Amino acid sequence: MTEQSNNGNNPGASEEKVGVPAPEGPANLIDTDYVIGQDNIATRKYGIDVDLHGKVFGISSLVIVLFVLITLALPETVEPMFNGIRSYLTDKFAWFFLLSANVFVILALVLIFTPLARVRLGGQHATPDFSTTGWFAMLFAAGMGIGLMFYGVSEPLTHYSTAMGGTSMEDGVRTDWAPLGAAEGDQQAARQLGFAATIYHWGLHPWAIYAVVALALALFSFNKGLPLTMRSIFYPILGENVWRWPGDVIDILAVFATLFGLVTSLGIGANQASAGLEFLFGIPSTDVTMVLLIIGITLVALASVLLGVDKGVQRLSQLNMGLAGLLLLFVIIVGPTMLIFTGFFQNLWSYAAELPEFMNPFGREDTNFMGGWTAFYWAWWISWSPFVGMFIARVSRGRTVREFLIAVLLVPTVISVLWMTALGGTAIDQVVNKGITSVQDAALELQLFEMLSQLPLTMITSFVGIVLVIVFFITSSDSGSLVIDSITSGGKVDAPTSQRIFWVLIEGALAIALLLGGGLVALQAMAISTGLPFTIILLIACYGIVKGLMDEPRD
Repeated sequence: MTEQSNNGNNPGASEEKVGVPAPEGPANLIDTDYVIGQDNIATRKYGIDVDLHGKVFGISSLVIVLFVLITLALPETVEPMFNGIRSYLTDKFAWFFLLSANVFVILALVLIFTPLARVRLGGQHATPDFSTTGWFAMLFAAGMGIGLMFYGVSEPLTHYSTAMGGTSMEDGVRTDWAPLGAAEGDQQAARQLGFAATIYHWGLHPWAIYAVVALALALFSFNKGLPLTMRSIFYPILGENVWRWPGDVIDILAVFATLFGLVTSLGIGANQASAGLEFLFGIPSTDVTMVLLIIGITLVALASVLLGVDKGVQRLSQLNMGLAGLLLLFVIIVGPTMLIFTGFFQNLWSYAAELPEFMNPFGREDTNFMGGWTAFYWAWWISWSPFVGMFIARVSRGRTVREFLIAVLLVPTVISVLWMTALGGTAIDQVVNKGITSVQDAALELQLFEMLSQLPLTMITSFVGIVLVIVFFITSSDSGSLVIDSITSGGKVDAPTSQRIFWVLIEGALAIALLLGGGLVALQAMAISTGLPFTIILLIACYGIVKGLMDEPRD
């Protein structure tokens, strides 16, 4: 890999690389003859501009259509098959997922404290494209927002309950789902273990997965002059071959993982929002209601696309963060306030104390928890990493590596701990101290609303919860279309808006088709199954990050 310097006064080669901004100030461009978009089909028909990578777009579209048709035509065959693949991977490769995630966390934390963290993404003189508030709101909304709404009550409550239940053995193998050694009959110990397990799944590890992908993409695109697409991560390994079929395969896999993850989440989000509307207003939670919700989400996402990233995704993300902050503050004030405040620090300490055991991939007895919870989550986060990582990279130009890692890794972890402590702690308090079991007995998609129903202003807070679920999915759909468009346009960040509109509409159409045809479960299993190959990609990205940063000038 040979490189050439860009001193900021004569960007030269970088100006020829259309599709990504040239580095500002000193940066070491990779010396390649490849020009971003050279394999694209660029044309204008019927007043619509098209600029697409022929192979990536064509093959991705064909396989996606075939998969959907087969899933709808043979649901009884396809769903068990992909569920079996998912179960096999999270069972047999649980150790690999856990070990790899540990590598990502260690790399991200170590980088923060090294001189390499002074490298600025986009060149030494680059300035941020977005305000700090808008930037953070966008990366958080794309990365975790909807998950915290869906699991903020249910997961702490579930782990608390299984820990309280203790362990059970059959033929020398544990059959319970409790984390680590459980805490049978000890409410305080079960509470702390339950929160430690929850924070483990929503703290440093998932955000490190996103950080590795985002940092690698931002570095190789904005500093090295390569396309903003997954194949660029492999340049230190494959060299010029990354522009040929191996790179095409990597990008096609990224399209699959992104689209399947988005469509699945759109269906799940419609389910939760529909359940909330029935709980609050008595509107029946039927397929018709969910289809109308998906159509509404798609139309608003379409409007956001037309407004652009600055006015669309950024403003919606800021709205999300504002509403989520108000809901969190309300729960803290009217809920068990002192329990939440003291619990926040206790939960952080419990997380830190139990983390070495949670990170251990070998010799574990809690195999159901390790495979069915942790490995499932790691595969799910990794399958989402092309989408979330590329979007975070797209909006992080101008930040130093240290700023980037602190914002992407540490700040969201603290906020996730506070969110889970407030919502999950309130639910556990209702069950343990007030004897209210309705939240524990409710369906997963209703547990948030059941918890809020025991607090004042139920109608208002539950409505805010429904709005948050919907708006989080709008931002996911919008940012997801941005990512898929970048991949299928050969790594350009300035592809025609009409292509993002196309992908937003496709996401909505596929979600409706699979919702009505019963294929969302198979699609989720398919998306998670992409976690194994992408774990290997992320491990390679770790090598690329270190090698790339060592060649860069530092502030």
